[in-house]
Formats: sequence, structure tokens, C-alpha cells
Amino acid sequence: MRESLERIGRFDPQRARERFLASFDPALCRFIEADGIQTGFILIRPQQDHWFLDHLYILPEHQGRGIGAAVLSDVLKSADAQCMPIRLGALRGSDSNRFYRRHGFVQTDEAEWDIYYVRHPS
Repeated sequence: MRESLERIGRFDPQRARERFLASFDPALCRFIEADGIQTGFILIRPQQDHWFLDHLYILPEHQGRGIGAAVLSDVLKSADAQCMPIRLGALRGSDSNRFYRRHGFVQTDEAEWDIYYVRHPS
């Protein structure tokens, strides 16, 4: 997210690390591999009435190859099978906003720094 945070003048390494660690739960983290190489990770927080996609990160050098789309597609299939909506927040100005809209997420709200989305099961 560094590039997105820098673009809007909000990158502070200490704050970014603290915010990440405050919401990171290793038990919910799944690493993403492509061609035997760790390329990122995903963290989904199951809630009673939805799943919260808290983190989906692909290392910059592996972006644009369809890895994130493939991982998200698997998540969407699982959520659809369980009739669970998925919610998430994306940093305003981040390319991730286009990515999530392209995958069926609809904006529900926005705050000063984030835009919030939901995707209902199909």
C-alpha cells in the first residue's frame, strides 16, 4: 500500500506498521504462492453475517499477472456457496478500488481516507 499512501501524501512507515499489526491475525492469514514463490497474502475475518476481507496483498513485482484475481475468485466462490456477503475497505486513491469494482463490489460508504464496499452472494 505504500505507493497508494504516498500518492495521497499519507505514508508514514511507523503508522502503517502499527495499523497493519493492530489488525493482523496470523491464524487467519493465508499466504499466496504462484510458481512456488510467495507472492502475497490474504486475511479474511469471518463475522456472523458477512466476511470481512481485511487484507489482500500481492507484492508489486507480481501484480498485473492475474494472481489477485484468481485468489479473489476462489474467495467469491466460497462466499457464494455459504451465501455470505463480503465487505472491505480500500484506501481512497488506490488502484484496488478499480480492482474490487471490477469483481462485483459496490460502494456502500466512504470516509476521509477509505472507501467501503460490499459484494453480495450471487
